[in-house]
Amino acid sequence: MTEAGPLSGIRVIEVCHMLAGPYCGMLLGDLGAEVIKVETGNGDIARLAGTLAIDGHNVYFASLNRNKKSVILDLADPGSRKKFETLIATSQALITNLRPRAIRELGLTYHQLRPVNPELVCIALTGFGLNGPYSDLPAYDYIIQAMTGVMMLTGEPGGPPTRAGYSVADNSGGMMAAIGLLAKLVQRKGGQVDIALYDTILSQLNYLAGAFLNAGEAAERRRDGAHSIFVPAQIFRTRDGHIALFITHDSFWRKFADAVGRPEWLEDDRFSAMGARRENRTVVVESVQTQLLRRTSIEWVDLLQPLGIVIAGTSKLEDALASENAAARQMVVSIGTPAGQLRLVGNPIKIDGFHETFHAPPRLGEDEVLLTRLGHGN
Repeated sequence: MTEAGPLSGIRVIEVCHMLAGPYCGMLLGDLGAEVIKVETGNGDIARLAGTLAIDGHNVYFASLNRNKKSVILDLADPGSRKKFETLIATSQALITNLRPRAIRELGLTYHQLRPVNPELVCIALTGFGLNGPYSDLPAYDYIIQAMTGVMMLTGEPGGPPTRAGYSVADNSGGMMAAIGLLAKLVQRKGGQVDIALYDTILSQLNYLAGAFLNAGEAAERRRDGAHSIFVPAQIFRTRDGHIALFITHDSFWRKFADAVGRPEWLEDDRFSAMGARRENRTVVVESVQTQLLRRTSIEWVDLLQPLGIVIAGTSKLEDALASENAAARQMVVSIGTPAGQLRLVGNPIKIDGFHETFHAPPRLGEDEVLLTRLGHGN
């Protein structure tokens, strides 16, 4: 028998737009929470992002807002505010990713909502936090990547600052917000949770930041995406393309040296140990690169992967979505609509006994009847 979702019975109000907050809400909805998206009459701006749509569902919006309900409320209007507080009184959590000034002006902090529901968990997901010198600066994923050093670490040495290939700050912030929300629910105590995208990305620069804070070792770009500690661990060219090779332990290095026909590397003091390979990065990388140019990418993967060596070809997104692993992990899901299948990336959280169901994203305001029911005490 299939179990109810682990968050079944939890009602989450979402006052969010675009990506970070809606991603958080969608993860919770996928796990069984009732997520009610509060929108203005114009709706989340994500409803207008791009031109691709299936049965009138904007695909950008759909990728972040399935398994939710939608109501229209103007939180600056007294009548709408009363309805909103009725929702809040019957909910366990509120997520918002507006700017701090707007959060306070609309009365969306725990301090402001505590009289309505003292057990409410309030998540403020902002660029720079509710407080601090940057708190009211506008912030999108691009800005956070620029200000935390991510852009300066991405790309080839000598090149311009480069954005990571997807919205790393927004997506990571959404996950952090979900963790913070769940931590408070486990605690069974209402309160304010303050999540900043800036803090989130700094925390994810963990060992790079640690090297600088403790030894003054500045993070820097490395050619071919090379790891700062492990060698060889980077992108390498092959006869017909590229591979990602990641060798950490000396046991892996020994297997690699034997497999590529260079046993003499095991006797070379520059190559034989992890620390030595780091100190002699240039010669090690050049030597490995020379060997790898002798075969194709798939030949190297077929030879080295069975030995436990961490290696992979470099795939396009479309290849990953079509892979047997994505299929086995149910990471591409389809939602039926009158106009055909709306296909989306699935939920990465797999829980024994729980088989999630996916519903199309809500059309703007389609759940207004919910407000009527709550107004009658149901």
